[in-house]
Amino acid sequence: MIGAGYVGLVSGACFSEFGFNVTCVDKDAGKVERLNRGEIPIYEPGLEALVDSNAKAGRLSFSTDISASVAGADAVFIAVGTPSRRGDGHADLSYVYDAAREIAEVLDGYTVVVTKSTVPVGTGDEVEQIIRQTRPDADFDVVSNPEFLREGSAINDFMRPDRVVIGTDSERAQEVMRRLYRVLYLIETPILFTARTTAELIKYAANAFLATKITFINELADICEKVNGNIHDVAQGIGLDGRIGKKFLHAGPGYGGSCFPKDTLALVRTAQNIGAPVRIIEAVVEVNDKRKKNMAEKIVAACDGSVDGKTIAILGLTFKPNTDDMRDAPSLDIIPALQQAGATIQAFDPEGMDEARALMSDLVWCESAYDAMKDADAVAVLTEWNAFRALDLEQAKNLLKKPVMIDLRNVYDPDLMAAAGFFYSSIGRPSATPE
Repeated sequence: MIGAGYVGLVSGACFSEFGFNVTCVDKDAGKVERLNRGEIPIYEPGLEALVDSNAKAGRLSFSTDISASVAGADAVFIAVGTPSRRGDGHADLSYVYDAAREIAEVLDGYTVVVTKSTVPVGTGDEVEQIIRQTRPDADFDVVSNPEFLREGSAINDFMRPDRVVIGTDSERAQEVMRRLYRVLYLIETPILFTARTTAELIKYAANAFLATKITFINELADICEKVNGNIHDVAQGIGLDGRIGKKFLHAGPGYGGSCFPKDTLALVRTAQNIGAPVRIIEAVVEVNDKRKKNMAEKIVAACDGSVDGKTIAILGLTFKPNTDDMRDAPSLDIIPALQQAGATIQAFDPEGMDEARALMSDLVWCESAYDAMKDADAVAVLTEWNAFRALDLEQAKNLLKKPVMIDLRNVYDPDLMAAAGFFYSSIGRPSATPE
């Protein structure tokens, strides 16, 4: 597994749990050293225990030596980052191509080179060409095997996936991939074999569609706020339609994370380049970017139109719960805008504080949700961590200067908040005032 980041580490640990011998290779010697000590560099529920048990069983190891790791391997997965390229939004494939060159130099016998990283259509062809040019004598096939891991539930997503997509026309490579995923055959997981370019497109299509559902329900939430509607009821009403489904119809401050922002933008740029623009996804990207910025205005409005000189408690910094990932989190737009408007921010997140400290400054970092609310003029929920779902509302009200909550994740019931004496503002639902 080339790359011991989120995808590489989770995939490597899960394959070792399937019974395979896995080596995760990374150039970051410090990361490899920490992993060999049992220290996990990311927060993902269940990952630490999975890594520990398989490392102790001798099936999972970590190394900086690509030569020793690739030699004799049946399959080599490329699981390096493909961040948005600065300036144009295209996926930066430099790490993928560098990995392909390094793999080519040390191939030993027939090997399946598998692209696990999220890459634009045609990347597999480029990887194959790079390896062929570097080692004309090499015996290999290049396969696309996109990941569909949700942060916070990645292990279950790998162990019990909705489907596995494998892109290759090689029967020889298909047989290797079947062996790797044999455990999933036993639980009747759909295994879809396609052309390599089709597999690459499936990954982008899936993320773009889900991002579109999120953006769609967010825009409907704006309509609800104008006409005194309830977005929860709207979501239920359309989600019960089997053609639509209820998932990803939760209104909020906009999507973030390592996948949706990067992948939607990459699909837009790829489509534009080949002369088949995706206008819907272009709109999704634009609307979502604006939405995250507009959420600061919602908080300001709930604070009588000004936060200048006021203290705002922020609960939740990561883009979603059960992860420490801060990439494109709404908080990165909301908090600086509030600070610019004159607010002091007291913030708490159960797992994302260290990551957030590297990205934001001049915040008061707190030790708990209640610590953050102490003497604040209002509290805003930005991430729906379980720790924030059952706050002691009486204690919260006593800690706050004024009982004002802006709930950007619709965690609480407006009637309950009104009964508890709160001025309560949420997404796509009527505001509540104390009874």
